[in-house]
Amino acid sequence: MGPKGIKGELGDVGDQGNIGKTGPIGKKGDKGEKGLPGIPGGKGKAGTVCDCGRYRKVVGQLDISVARLKTSMKFVKNVIAGIRETEEKFYYLVQEEKNYRESLTHCRIRGGMLAMPKDEAANTLIADYVAKSGFFRVFIGVNDLEREGQYVFTDNTPLQNYSNWKEGEPSDPYGHEDCVEMLSSGRWNDTECHLTMYFVCEFVKKKK
Repeated sequence: MGPKGIKGELGDVGDQGNIGKTGPIGKKGDKGEKGLPGIPGGKGKAGTVCDCGRYRKVVGQLDISVARLKTSMKFVKNVIAGIRETEEKFYYLVQEEKNYRESLTHCRIRGGMLAMPKDEAANTLIADYVAKSGFFRVFIGVNDLEREGQYVFTDNTPLQNYSNWKEGEPSDPYGHEDCVEMLSSGRWNDTECHLTMYFVCEFVKKKK
């Protein structure tokens, strides 16, 4: 074999080969430096003057309306749960403790009156209602607030035809027992009006 020859000249560039597979994703780079602050924005338009007093009043009225609605819904829900009735009236035992005057108002704003048992049938129905509900006493629509010792129903009719006092009642030695409660036995007892207890409302049926 002879000696190695002289290196030849560089040949022409060949065609580009096929693209190889994509390599793995590199690591996340370092956070760059904070940029320079931008140019301040233009001045905004002046706001309108708030008539806040009027809006607060409206919001307050809405709150009152919502509270009344919740109370009315609670009343209707409780009524649906159980009432008693005769041919002429509905009776509803309100399971909210209120004093006598509050009880009167509660029934009136709902279109009724504090229950007035004017005969034996109505008195027995209410007493049975109270007893089966598991309660001992309720306010009824009888009082002597106008004139001591002269008891009347809340529609101002006197107790001429019917009453059902417990033995020894009414007894008001100090002149403070001007309102009347019915016991679960159906008997009546005079009591102080500021005391709070459940009560029965009556509603006259609308004639068809």
